[in-house]
Amino acid sequence: MEPFILCENLVKIYKLSGLEVVALQGLNLAVQPGELMGIIGASGSGKSTLLNILGGLDRPSAGRVTINGLDLLKAPGTALDEYRRTQVGFVWQQTARNLIPYLSAQANVELPMTIESMAVREKRAWSRELLETVGLWEHRKHRLAQLSGGQQQRVAIAVALANRPKLLLGDEPTGEVDSGTAQEILALFRQMNEQYGLTTIIVTHDPQIARAVDRVVTIRDGSTSSETVRRVADVEAALAQGAQEASAHIYEEFVVVDGAGRLQIPPDLRAEMDIGDRVTLERADGGILIRPVAGAGLVFSPVSQVSEATEDGEYPSRRRRLGDWLRRTRRET
Repeated sequence: MEPFILCENLVKIYKLSGLEVVALQGLNLAVQPGELMGIIGASGSGKSTLLNILGGLDRPSAGRVTINGLDLLKAPGTALDEYRRTQVGFVWQQTARNLIPYLSAQANVELPMTIESMAVREKRAWSRELLETVGLWEHRKHRLAQLSGGQQQRVAIAVALANRPKLLLGDEPTGEVDSGTAQEILALFRQMNEQYGLTTIIVTHDPQIARAVDRVVTIRDGSTSSETVRRVADVEAALAQGAQEASAHIYEEFVVVDGAGRLQIPPDLRAEMDIGDRVTLERADGGILIRPVAGAGLVFSPVSQVSEATEDGEYPSRRRRLGDWLRRTRRET
């Protein structure tokens, strides 16, 4: 099956106050149609940048990103406008980006349909179905001030589906609600994913997202470093044994190897094993053994966040470290 989303060697460079900030560097990602996936990573890892590119809100600097056959790097502006209107739905963390406060819940849901000139009868029927699905039909006449934070996010999900998109993107959709409401919202994402066949990607800082999705991809320093996947056979076996055993989630975590054979060793493991900038590889039974080289140090200092953020909330620490290293090298020579 052809991937619904395919990112190959994706690069995004921002220019900020005369400084180039590398937000994505050679990122590779494939997402199948109808998949429910989570993306996690620290601030500055490139999560928001990737989501903006997938949503057609920003273009990559290099590489390839294809969604449902559309090349977002080469597509003209008119094609991107149509893509944003009809193919993708967004749910943001901030309510102000999702909903218009002086409109009712139903009016918010119907607004994108009105912009697309949907027939009145179809608009009424579809908005009712969406609000019933998110459990808010009885609150259809309420404005934002009359709804809780969780209810507002439910309305936001209905708004995101107003024009029947094929891709649903969530940018920290549970970031401003309590843990119980967060689980309800994540369960609603899964319900929408299954009911409407949506390809769904949720970006979050919360590692517990693994319990709500089928696959979790970790982004570190602008590229994919690892992924965690449900072991379907074990889950099905647990389901066959009964609901009590099925509540135990079983996962496998993998380190991602890119097309050039590169992989990222997690920082905590590097520190524990004293791995610097050199290792040796040895053939072992059924695999490869990685051994640290004594005395090998780090080329750059560990990742440190800085106070200045780019426009999409990403931190330009990587590029600054490279610039600092180049300046030190010039002084020494």
